[in-house]
Amino acid sequence: MHAFEVLGDPVRRRILELLAEGELASGQVCAVIQEEFGISQPAVSQHLRVLRESGFASVRAEGTRRLYAVDFTPLAEVDEWVGRFRRFWTPHLDALATELARGARERRLRRQEEQAEQDERESP
Repeated sequence: MHAFEVLGDPVRRRILELLAEGELASGQVCAVIQEEFGISQPAVSQHLRVLRESGFASVRAEGTRRLYAVDFTPLAEVDEWVGRFRRFWTPHLDALATELARGARERRLRRQEEQAEQDERESP
């Protein structure tokens, strides 16, 4: 299965988000996914299998538990492919960051001016 087919499914993306926070037992993953998506435990297990077989997740046994973790190798390959297109959005994101910083600075100055006016009115 191609990486984008794997990542195209919202359930699998959410599982990867969970695993990116740290290794989790399959039961923990199932509980969250069942709650959020309303799917059965066998369906969650199928998604975990797809992630494992496609190389996006690894699993290890610890007693009776199966612990899943993200394998970042295929994600690095996806990032490399997407990287070729960053030039299309990076300047826009940089411009957005500049505008957000400008707006924050203007709000901060406005609050300081308002505070100075208030202090001036309250002083005898």
